[in-house]
Amino acid sequence: MTRVVNESPLLGSICAAALAIAGAAAAQEIKPMSVSTPKTAAVTPVSQADLDKAASDGNNFLHTNGNYAQTRYYPNSQINRGNVARLHPAWIFQTEVKESLETSPIVVNGVMYVTTSFSHVYALDAKTGQEIWHYKPKLGPVTTFCCGPNNRGVAVYNDKVYVGTLDAKLVALDAKTGSVVWEQQVGDPELGYSETMAPTTVKGKILIGTNGGEYGIRGFVKAYDANDGKLLWTFDTIPENSVGVWATKDATGRDEHRDIEAEKAALAKNGDPYKTLGGGVWQNPSVDEAANRIYFVVGNPSPDLDGSLRPGDNLYTDSLVSIDLDTGKYVCHYQYIPHDVWDLDAVSPTVLVNAADKSGKMVPAVLHAGKIGYIFVHDRKDCSLIRFSAPMVSQKDRWTLPTPTQPLDPKSARMFPGANGGVEWSPIATDPGHNMAYAINLEQEMTYTVASAPYPGGKLWLGGAFTNVPGGVQTGNITAVDYNSGKIVWQVLTPQPMIGGILATAGGLVFAGEGDGWFRAYNSSNGRPVWSFQAGAGVNAPPSSYMVGGKQYVVVGAGGNTQLDYKRGDSIIAFTVD
Repeated sequence: MTRVVNESPLLGSICAAALAIAGAAAAQEIKPMSVSTPKTAAVTPVSQADLDKAASDGNNFLHTNGNYAQTRYYPNSQINRGNVARLHPAWIFQTEVKESLETSPIVVNGVMYVTTSFSHVYALDAKTGQEIWHYKPKLGPVTTFCCGPNNRGVAVYNDKVYVGTLDAKLVALDAKTGSVVWEQQVGDPELGYSETMAPTTVKGKILIGTNGGEYGIRGFVKAYDANDGKLLWTFDTIPENSVGVWATKDATGRDEHRDIEAEKAALAKNGDPYKTLGGGVWQNPSVDEAANRIYFVVGNPSPDLDGSLRPGDNLYTDSLVSIDLDTGKYVCHYQYIPHDVWDLDAVSPTVLVNAADKSGKMVPAVLHAGKIGYIFVHDRKDCSLIRFSAPMVSQKDRWTLPTPTQPLDPKSARMFPGANGGVEWSPIATDPGHNMAYAINLEQEMTYTVASAPYPGGKLWLGGAFTNVPGGVQTGNITAVDYNSGKIVWQVLTPQPMIGGILATAGGLVFAGEGDGWFRAYNSSNGRPVWSFQAGAGVNAPPSSYMVGGKQYVVVGAGGNTQLDYKRGDSIIAFTVD
């Protein structure tokens, strides 16, 4: 395993003078809101065939994570290891909203669609960064959200752009003008439902899950008709019988120290808590069109840290789930952490690859990078676990039970990697040609305390607290894993926890940003940093790539992050080598 440590603020291969010149050029290319722009976009309708072949499309970026398999692998190599040192800003667009940016830019034949916090949507000229139109929703009086007013992007299909809003609506916009075509109320914001995830478009359906796992919701995934917004089906992520099998170990075989007898007594007294058990779905499902199934992961149970109010395994929280695309009917699941009392839920998007099974035979597989810091490899057929990787972060004191003490009390329970991860919501990237998965990780030493409280009716319901230890470990890494063996191939340490996402390209590069404003490219074979740019705000969004006018661009949002309190900004930055 090659291990690279980033200690210097500048890379040896990129001199400070070159970065200063690039920064000055960037400042001259800013496209502020006041620029006079056209009212309509030159829209090319996006067909189902276009979406199907996105994995091999070297011009566009049509899905939140690149394609239906969600590999985040861009198949163009114009920007590569040989010329990446010349990468510089082509343009910078400043949005109206200076707040956490988690958008994954979508690009359709020269038109880019990006979102900001508070559910704004912009259409931009992908060559110049010039604004085409701006959709600013009139959010309802109740906007409930746990981890910032984020939005992770749009979906495109035919002549429409689809976005979820913070007040729990699904909105279809005219791709030419940004005007509203239809909208549907997905959930009740007064009960804690909200939308920050990007929708998914497939076979005339718009798929969307829900936030709210910290508010006593009952989670779901819903499918709507792409043309008129009619609800087609609903899958509840919490079944009416949520008890499960009373599992005592997690997916890696570690004992969770459950008091099963106490839980069974609570179940007999109070019944099944399925109506308020949480189970939000933060991120897009992967789509296996051949099998007509989707795969997604379900978040934490509610209340997060107080398990006494929710006896049983709390299905399907902290689980990989597969359902039928046409009907929304359950097919299979695999639970990573039964009865989670640490808020280490499953939130990073699933990825479809072909991987070696336990006998070495290549089978259709699905990957998930968990908050406990492992990459899990499953058989797509039945969701069974094939293997899990070596741990990417410390596992010190994992599954220490929360204690009923004050968070800063020295006697409070401490645990790694902390409630944010491991891998948080950040999508991983893969290079299927080399059987590699690339993940960004957090490692935060935290205290965990429990404080029981009844369901508060749609208000925050943690059932305790998790708190960073003053002076404790706060670090991150980028890790490359061979998913056929589970071995770590290389790891780059970063001076702060990583959140946002990563992109791999055919040019032999991976791109990822950091909370201190650095956006970097790494050699995908050994993790060596080969380029960097200081964006001035936290780069905590998944990068995208595209071609326009014969040039390849890499684009990323630099707006910081509410969850980790990284420096806020308002920039969408596109880079090219020419």
